[in-house]
Amino acid sequence: MIRTEHFEVNGRDFVRTWSDKNVLVERDGVQYEVAEDPAEFNRTYTETEIPIEGEESAEEIVNILTGVSE
Repeated sequence: MIRTEHFEVNGRDFVRTWSDKNVLVERDGVQYEVAEDPAEFNRTYTETEIPIEGEESAEEIVNILTGVSE
């Protein structure tokens, strides 16, 4: 699922966008792990099926710790 949060830098409002599925988000054919934009741009992102390299999901970590193989 796409997640967003607002944050402020030097009095200016920004939006941070990411996926909680540990995949890249995409806009206009460009993929991002985390996108940060000025809030007034109102940019929309979609989730891809491209995993973020080097990071495991919570389920993968549990499987590693418990010795469960997929």
